[in-house]
Amino acid sequence: MRHSLVITTYNWPAALDLVLASAVRQTVLPAEVLVADDGSGEATADIVRAFVPRFAAHRVRLHHVWHPDEGFRAAAIRNRALAQASGDYVLLIDGDCVLHPDFVRSHLAFARAGRFVQGTRVLLDEARSARALAGEETRFNPFERGIGNRMNALSLGWLSRFVPTPSDPLHGVRSCNMGFWLADARRVNGFNERFVGWGREDSEFVARLVNAGLRRRKLKFGGIMYHLWHAERPRDALAANDELLNAVRRTGAVWAEEGMDKYGMTG
Repeated sequence: MRHSLVITTYNWPAALDLVLASAVRQTVLPAEVLVADDGSGEATADIVRAFVPRFAAHRVRLHHVWHPDEGFRAAAIRNRALAQASGDYVLLIDGDCVLHPDFVRSHLAFARAGRFVQGTRVLLDEARSARALAGEETRFNPFERGIGNRMNALSLGWLSRFVPTPSDPLHGVRSCNMGFWLADARRVNGFNERFVGWGREDSEFVARLVNAGLRRRKLKFGGIMYHLWHAERPRDALAANDELLNAVRRTGAVWAEEGMDKYGMTG
């Protein structure tokens, strides 16, 4: 199975450096990596350029997909990246989530036709995140200090299939750890670019996948990632974004009118 790793980032090059370092150390490497950059400055471009030869040494293509900074437009930059992706399967993460070495392998083992996958995250506190960034650390011990929700840090792949999926497919949806077939993303036209500002663009994407007949699988004890601490982002757009999400849940809509088709399909 050919697969693409899409990393959403915005103006945190030190965190992206750790995430890319963890990606190039995977036990199963992605076929390609696309950095979906929501308008970062030159420092982020420098990080991506520095990693191009490291990935190329493993025959992995690293793409920098960028658009100008016009506010929080995660939906739009993810669509740009998805339009350029060439993998059959997509792993979507955020640029502040450091990957366990088995992240890709365990996700691919869990993928099934007609399903999308929601993974979990391990929360690093502020002090542990600072140490990781200062020391360029990509490995963590589930039992060390500074780690929250430790159960999410346990790599026990044989247990994953026994973990029940929530009855509400939108419960706990987070685009920082998600897997889906590219063909399914195209069926719903990707993310809805009417979402501007933090919040709910990932839940609305999942709602349309469910409306299209997809079912969710919950990945626990695999697909492990460590989320670096950061201050919460402004949530002033949340009320408007909730309205967009509720409309999709109410109407059963599948297609995003402002979606990935505007960028063409080069993958």
